[in-house]
Amino acid sequence: MRMRPLAEFPAAARRGVVGVLTDIDDTLTTDGRLTADAYAALAALQEAGLFVAAITGRPAGWCDHIARMWPVDGVVGENGAFWFRYDHAARRMERWFARDAGVRAADRARLAALGERILAAVPGSAIASDQLYREADLAIDFREDVAPLPETAVAEIVAMFEAAGAVAKVSSIHVNGWFGDWDKLSTSRLFLAQTRGIDIDAARATLVFAGDSPNDAPMFGFFDNAVGVANVRAFAGRLAAEPQWVTAAAGGAGFAELAAALLAVR
Repeated sequence: MRMRPLAEFPAAARRGVVGVLTDIDDTLTTDGRLTADAYAALAALQEAGLFVAAITGRPAGWCDHIARMWPVDGVVGENGAFWFRYDHAARRMERWFARDAGVRAADRARLAALGERILAAVPGSAIASDQLYREADLAIDFREDVAPLPETAVAEIVAMFEAAGAVAKVSSIHVNGWFGDWDKLSTSRLFLAQTRGIDIDAARATLVFAGDSPNDAPMFGFFDNAVGVANVRAFAGRLAAEPQWVTAAAGGAGFAELAAALLAVR
């Protein structure tokens, strides 16, 4: 699929959008930071009556905070290992996990041993600094808090996860690996059905997903109006599926561009 400029996204289609699902790293963030413009764009979408959710590879500890504090209606985290939703009226966090606590603990032990082998085999890689707050996966840092590694090193990390029977997904900063059959799309499907009563297949044309990297490919391939922020072009030829639309700006500025395009027709 050829990624088309966001400016070509028809007004009628934008007018029909009822919800926005968005990745965080390098989609909402710019150079590792959440900008004021991107955060304000999230708030403006929610205030306009759109359903807003973060769909991220970030850990459970972060997602608890995001679900409570950010202007979102929920979070799918660790690439689909769980969803969290904070009920502000009841002052209660709702949580769903793909695997129960005992299985997650056993998985973490297996992943910790695998992580030691990966670090020994791939010089310059590191356990991601947010690993302490993860429930279900292992994140190997290849460019967040370490010097960027070459594509060959990233491919070796992926291969080692897969050789151990784990799923591996590449984000813009980490390789995430886990034992299980979920991804961002499968848990987004459950999240929308369980919390909003939305049939994702019936509603796919009225939902927008925004992302930037290979672990977003299941979402890019599913949603009719998936949007990549401009830095998605860095992964040209390495995406299993590409977004329909692409913003002119990168990172958080690209997300703000998308929000403005949606709000302009409301």
